[in-house]
Amino acid sequence: MKKILTFALAVSMMASLAVSASALEYSIAPPKDFDFGRDTSIEVIHTADGGAMKNDDMSKNAALIPPTFGSESMNALHTGEYLTPNLAPGGIPASGAVIGGSAATVVTPGSATGVITPSSTVNGGGYQPAVLFTEVTSDLYYKNGSLGRLEIPALDLSVRICQGTDSAALVKGAGHFTNTSIWDGNVAIAGHNRGVNNHFGKIHTLNVGDTIKLMTKLGERSYEVYSVAKIGADDTSVLNDSAENIITLVTCVMNQPDYRWCVQARQK
Repeated sequence: MKKILTFALAVSMMASLAVSASALEYSIAPPKDFDFGRDTSIEVIHTADGGAMKNDDMSKNAALIPPTFGSESMNALHTGEYLTPNLAPGGIPASGAVIGGSAATVVTPGSATGVITPSSTVNGGGYQPAVLFTEVTSDLYYKNGSLGRLEIPALDLSVRICQGTDSAALVKGAGHFTNTSIWDGNVAIAGHNRGVNNHFGKIHTLNVGDTIKLMTKLGERSYEVYSVAKIGADDTSVLNDSAENIITLVTCVMNQPDYRWCVQARQK
């Protein structure tokens, strides 16, 4: 009986000392000012225009190889050849590139510059190159030192083309602007408008539709005049590279040193 009473007393004491258990409540405030960095699930694309063109392809597919150092376009934005031309949307396939995985659509060089002209059909469409340009090389000179001849039937003009637009070149004939193409793209030619060698003295009388012919070692090409205009003497935009085959003729305006006559024609 004594043992039973002792056991009952111990149980009572244990029950009186027992404390009800409950879950500990606590809260942790989030870090301020993103101490641990912002959410990286959304990648922000930073562009020079402040994000206005953030949907543009910024991958290597759209990367451009910079133009040659010292070239006319070396400082121009968005110029150069695509790093991966067969992957760039709207890009120019490289010479010899296989398009769409089919050897039947291999792009091969079609001219001295090896560029694709607008009439080329690749992937079912015509790729329009950014610019066309043919550099003057030693093999393009004739024995007389010229690069070819320029003919304008409406003016009964036939004159040789020499490299450069200085006095030494213009005394021999018309002069080729050295920073322009000699065949594909924009071929720019200068000439005197007075004196013994006033070959371009009447180019401002040409009409839209008149023919201009260019003959070089690369071939013979006919152009149709589409513009006869008076431009500022410092307007060099007419010498810019072109995505189509055009020819540009420039000469002084008599008694108006601040202006130039400019005739432009595109390939027929």
